[in-house]
Amino acid sequence: MSHYQRVVITGHGGVDVLDTVQEAIPQPGGGEVCVRVLAAGVGYADVMAQHGGYPLAPGVPFTPGYDLVGIVEQVGGDVVGIETGQYVAALNPEFGCYAEYACVPHELLVPVPDELDPVEAVSLILNYLTAHALLHEKGQLHHGETVLIHAAAGGVGTALLQLGGLLDLTMYGTASARKHVTVRENGGIPIDYQNQDFVEAVRRDIPGGVDAAFDPFGGPNLRRSYKAVRKSGRVISYGFAGERFGGMKQMVLGMLQMAALNSWPDGKRVTLCATPGEVKKDSSWYRETLAELFAMLASGKVKPVIGARVPLADVQRAHRMVEKGEVSGKVVLVCGS
Repeated sequence: MSHYQRVVITGHGGVDVLDTVQEAIPQPGGGEVCVRVLAAGVGYADVMAQHGGYPLAPGVPFTPGYDLVGIVEQVGGDVVGIETGQYVAALNPEFGCYAEYACVPHELLVPVPDELDPVEAVSLILNYLTAHALLHEKGQLHHGETVLIHAAAGGVGTALLQLGGLLDLTMYGTASARKHVTVRENGGIPIDYQNQDFVEAVRRDIPGGVDAAFDPFGGPNLRRSYKAVRKSGRVISYGFAGERFGGMKQMVLGMLQMAALNSWPDGKRVTLCATPGEVKKDSSWYRETLAELFAMLASGKVKPVIGARVPLADVQRAHRMVEKGEVSGKVVLVCGS
């Protein structure tokens, strides 16, 4: 019987809780498809889940990873329109993508153009879907508006810069000084969050404040993002990472904080964007938008920043990179040759 490897989070803590196990290749159930994974994205949610700070993660032990690109290996019962050998992508809201093979519901699969590199393609799934939702569905940004992007050299941050550039937005991006070149290369105006007050930096150029701010941190950072936005502007939160890998308490306090900010009489609004949840609510939006993003990659309209390509077996190094912010853009796990 053929076997495969998958990564398992065995407990909560440092990277030593990431273990690689070998098992029989899974068989798809009814409505499922087994995919031979070529590339899986590493996100900050996975690092938070490793530390026990991501409330949406399953209980341990479990396999992390929201997004994958691969080849259809086997099709389960009641599945039509999908064939073995097909090149596909998926965002799985239930995790499970850090593996050489993964079974996913057939409705989550999106065809990938044959010419696309699997590492670049997987970098679009969670990050660019999130950026698209932040800009269009939640932020409702229009051509020529101004925005503040936190963690602008990261996976979602660079996606926001690239998609925002297509709207001719004026974009301020917070990042450490060594990553400012990435922010500039992708059309942003860098702000050194370690040595500058981003509220002052924005208000110096735009006294009234930016039209929108995108914040993955919550807490004090969200309050300051609120101050950087003009009256009747909008702040979109897409995480409560804080400084200690999140947690249920951080999320609850974040929701209460958003409610409190929305009670202020200045016309500003604060909304939440959680891409895996959006996929659960509206899989048609997900499939249509991801297909659009793949077409944009194929035509050269977007070009994801790849921070590192790391073998699946070296997953601990990949998580360490993301946790320490060692690279710009997306860290991707690659499987096989």
